[in-house]
Amino acid sequence: MSSPRRPAVVLLSGGLDSTTTLATARAEGFDCYALTVDYGQRHQVELEAARRVAQALGAREHAVLQVDLRRFGGSALTADLAIPAGRDPAAMTDIPPTYVPARNTVFLALALAWAETLGAEDLFIGVNALDYSGYPDCRPEYIEAFERMANLATRAGVEGRSRFRIHAPLIAASKAEIVRRARALGVDLGLTWSCYDPQPGGRPCGVCDSCVFRRKGFAEAGLVDPLSPRPR
Repeated sequence: MSSPRRPAVVLLSGGLDSTTTLATARAEGFDCYALTVDYGQRHQVELEAARRVAQALGAREHAVLQVDLRRFGGSALTADLAIPAGRDPAAMTDIPPTYVPARNTVFLALALAWAETLGAEDLFIGVNALDYSGYPDCRPEYIEAFERMANLATRAGVEGRSRFRIHAPLIAASKAEIVRRARALGVDLGLTWSCYDPQPGGRPCGVCDSCVFRRKGFAEAGLVDPLSPRPR
């Protein structure tokens, strides 16, 4: 008789990375509870992508929480600021204006709260530090620090009932490796959404940082992006 699948909370934006992370968690035998945060992002189309992905990948439950980070601003994703376009991936070493202050800390805190109520010890997040813009909350040392905090700041951790683990399976992967992994896991990448600046008609812009990295990943993986964005 097979053992029951362990529950895990998976942060799901509907993008390429988080979708591949959800597929990875499922392949590793976890019973996945997907968490999407509606934080006032201008690319609301990703919320629909997250719903499609959660259903297609068989999430046990999919929660969508509203936490309106537009109140604070400070990011091109939540305020009326220009989104960078047409940048060279090799030159993307700065922290871009699409950085949302404390976003992953907020997201992981919400995921941790849900995990504690579920009795889950495992949290998954699709951060990537190798082939992406320089977000400070996508680094391995950040993930390690949050994991330590999770075990210090929760009742389950202090009482020894749980040992929380933060899984970031894509943190050292190139975008091409992520595309290949998704394909190997049977993920329909046509369900995902990556663009920061959706165009009229619901097409990707093709020139924002996220579109640039997505296009680079598919090209280096030798595969065709099912969304087939065309640069303006």
